[in-house]
Amino acid sequence: GVNPSDVQFMNAHGTSTPLGDANETNAIKATFGEHAYKLVVNSTKSMTGHLLGGAGGLESVFTVLSIYHQVSPPTINLFNQDPECDLDYCANTARDLKITYALKNNFGFGGTNGSLLFKKV
Repeated sequence: GVNPSDVQFMNAHGTSTPLGDANETNAIKATFGEHAYKLVVNSTKSMTGHLLGGAGGLESVFTVLSIYHQVSPPTINLFNQDPECDLDYCANTARDLKITYALKNNFGFGGTNGSLLFKKV
């Protein structure tokens, strides 16, 4: 199996809403414990906007490309980070990473939520 500490990167749902981002941050902390502070988390929605029903598919492609290229895309325009959102969100600049496992979160209207774990092969 995969342990939470095996995950290096997460492409968050990250809609840039105060309630949503704080809730997702709290869920990441609850799932990963102290390892949450070692994760690099980004939101590709900062660059694409919210693609509604297309978000999960395209953002999954971005997550796989992050593994392939061993880089976290930036969360752009992140200048005034909410104190409740205190993780490493890869603000404004892409970062080279060693990524073996990456997680992608998507949270849909009405509680249709899912996360996909991708592994480098």
